Amino acid sequence: MTPETSIADVILHPVRIRIVQQLGGRDLTTAELRDAIPDVSQPTLYRHVAALIDAGVLAVAKERKVRGTTERTLTLGDRMAHVPEAELQAMSDLQLRSAFLTFLGDLAGRFDRFADQEAPGARGFLGFGSVPLYVDEAALEQLQAGLATLIAPYTTEQGEGRRRVGLSMIVIPED
Repeated sequence: MTPETSIADVILHPVRIRIVQQLGGRDLTTAELRDAIPDVSQPTLYRHVAALIDAGVLAVAKERKVRGTTERTLTLGDRMAHVPEAELQAMSDLQLRSAFLTFLGDLAGRFDRFADQEAPGARGFLGFGSVPLYVDEAALEQLQAGLATLIAPYTTEQGEGRRRVGLSMIVIPED
């Protein structure tokens, strides 16, 4: 894969989307990433990490020697993991459906892992719902920009006492 490969083709794989989700807002060593995704075999994880690095979605923040091997610390790369509007428009209906189902599958998997290993007090951080909005394209862009500004201070690992949570949003036009 090269940086010219469609971002959707790169990240819309169940293992790759989980890797990108783990790195959002923090840097992890490959060992920490393995610990965060224990159900993925090491060779599979490393193969997908390599593909994400090759495509510019991930980058190596630093390297250090550890017992004769090189330990890499990974971070999100320049391309990040966002499908640009032009690529979204160019997707076929089948590609769009596949992308959405991959997203939903990852979301359902995260919920299942939460439910299976729930820590005491964790339900206070859980919430889900749906609300109708009445917007035109300009208002939706303004809303999305406002949300991005609102959540920006919370998208990086900061200090003690904070818990990592996932905020997922879906905007679907209704009739």
